[in-house]
Amino acid sequence: MPQLALYTFGVLKSPLADPAPLTRELHDSGEAIYRKISQHPGYVARAEAADGDTGTHFDLDWGAWGEFAVPTWYGKGHTVETTALAATLSLWTDLRPAFDAIYTGLHREALNRRYDWFERTGHPSHVFWWVSDGVTPTWQDGVSRLEHLHDHGSAPHAFTFHHSFDPEGTLTRIEGIGPKNDQVQ
Repeated sequence: MPQLALYTFGVLKSPLADPAPLTRELHDSGEAIYRKISQHPGYVARAEAADGDTGTHFDLDWGAWGEFAVPTWYGKGHTVETTALAATLSLWTDLRPAFDAIYTGLHREALNRRYDWFERTGHPSHVFWWVSDGVTPTWQDGVSRLEHLHDHGSAPHAFTFHHSFDPEGTLTRIEGIGPKNDQVQ
């Protein structure tokens, strides 16, 4: 059965190493959010560094998730002192469980504050795509699909919650979001 890959990317207003309270607050909330999401029904896995959390995203060994990559529009640093990004890569069983996990609880609280922490870049912040069972998406897959989404809009290859597709490539919707039923073809 296919699984749903999700890549998220945001450019932070200040580097992760910034000791300011606002930056620390975002950084410190991450572990609790990951822990809660990983317990959500429908969650399968997320990219985690194979060698622990030492160095920057760019220096870590991500194992089967591949080498860390960022979209072309990310123009900030790649060092411990200058990295100013937040990125995730995860697998889900379907759209509804992913939606429920992201738009409830601690993650919803963080989303409500996203403009405190993240720049408004004019680029999409997330992208979905379906992968075959047993396939681990890579960071580069996520970047490629996010850039495709930005350049071409939602398609079965790269889509959002609001304009989503089922594993067969048919436009679909999650009850409560996206186009109305009479607009889904």
